[in-house]
This record gives sequence, structure tokens and C-alpha cells, in this order.
Amino acid sequence: MATFEPGHLHIERHALNKDDYSYNLHIEYKIAQDPKEGQGMLFTLRGSVEGKELNEAFYLPKDQAFDFARHATRIAQKYGMPKTANIGAMHKYYDEMFEDVRAQLDVKSGDPVKPEHLG
Repeated sequence: MATFEPGHLHIERHALNKDDYSYNLHIEYKIAQDPKEGQGMLFTLRGSVEGKELNEAFYLPKDQAFDFARHATRIAQKYGMPKTANIGAMHKYYDEMFEDVRAQLDVKSGDPVKPEHLG
């Protein structure tokens, strides 16, 4: 199950059997200013994975803000989400969030990427 509204994505999965896994995650985000990196997005991932509570924030600069699913997945994996799981798998909601991040940051196709962010 997933729901999206601008600034908030909620994804939830219930284990189907004892070998499956469950999570209930909220990704909230807003524009933030970093003294070194400039404008970007501050993401907060909160909820639970396999009953373990989590609440972690991470900042991504404007040119990296679209990589939020990878960062959120890594955090969730620290709390027990299997390495094979991917938060971005719910494409419809992921795409809506992606477009909202793009609109909030006013990112256009062809905008420059800082070379130090590559690699």
C-alpha cells in the first residue's frame, strides 16, 4: 500500500508469511538550504521495518535530490529491510514524488551537475 501527497510519501508492506518482511515508512521532504551545498531537499524517513522504529533525516543537494529512494532504501536496510527490497518499487507514487521534488526545486532538464557529485 502507498499514498502520496506533496511533501509526503507513505509506503507500507505486510509480511505474507514468516519468510517475508514488513515495513511502514513515511518519507517527508522539504526545501532546505545547506551552507556548503546550497539549495536542496531535507528528507526525513520515519516509521518501522520489521517492528524496529526508525527516524533519520538526510539532506541531498539540488543536483542529487532525485536519488532519494536509494538513500532511503539504505537507511531502511540498516533497520532490517532485505537488500533485495527497493523503496522505489512502487513506481506510480515514486514518480509523483519525483515530479514534486523537481517542481519544488525548479529543476529543468539540462541543469548542471556539480562534478564532485559524480562518481
